[in-house]
Amino acid sequence: MRPMDAKFVRVPAVAGRFYPSNPDELARTVDEYLAPEPKAEELFAGAKACLVPHAGYMYSGHVAGAVYRLLPAACAFVILCPNHFGRGERLAIMTRGAWRTPLGDVSIDEALAASIQRRCDFLVEDAGAHREEHSLEVQLPFLQRKMEKFRFVPIALGAADYGVLDALGHAVAGALREFGKLAVVVASSDMNHYEPDGITRQKDRKAVDKVLALDPKGLYEVIFRERISMCGFAPAVVTLTAIKALEAREAKLVKYATSADAGGDRRSVVGYAGVVIR
Repeated sequence: MRPMDAKFVRVPAVAGRFYPSNPDELARTVDEYLAPEPKAEELFAGAKACLVPHAGYMYSGHVAGAVYRLLPAACAFVILCPNHFGRGERLAIMTRGAWRTPLGDVSIDEALAASIQRRCDFLVEDAGAHREEHSLEVQLPFLQRKMEKFRFVPIALGAADYGVLDALGHAVAGALREFGKLAVVVASSDMNHYEPDGITRQKDRKAVDKVLALDPKGLYEVIFRERISMCGFAPAVVTLTAIKALEAREAKLVKYATSADAGGDRRSVVGYAGVVIR
């Protein structure tokens, strides 16, 4: 597919539904989730990656905010998300243009995106796969309020076998190693879906344990063995592969919740985990 024009702007798909469309209201909402600001010694210094949820802010914004407020300033983010609708390419990247939120436009880091794509034959330029996908879009307002200036690389992942995900993870690691500046990999994922609260927490614990162990293959296997409906397991596997190659040492579970914690029905919930990795 021919790359889109560098001036291409991807417009918001879920503003007004997953998060406020009014800029002032959105800024206040995100700032509340990011507060209180951690003390300097609480910053997870040297963070290389994180796992964050992507539901409507009323459900998972407090978990995402707990992660983003711990991240140090970075100049670039590689954000990997699931492709919920199955549209477009199985592994879809955008290497040019910008994404718009009610808080303004965020530019794609063209050099970093091209470097990742060059290292992975499976990645295909495809803006269409991103057009209606919410799971990456909802991350940007947090970064816009937290970081003074940054660029990002958007990658959406459909179904893929472990070998493909492993190859992409190593491609991300190679590109970041060459990049030479502080960049953070973000895996956008909710956890188990639409089972009772107690069952979801048990299943999610098994998946989170693999994330905390920095075990991408173990995460991939437990997802299928235990039938855990973690929608962003592929982004998480890629992220763990990349940061292991970059010699990450430890992971910290910052916050966990389910949709029932926001007043939802405990008979059918979605789990949300926030993890920071360095």
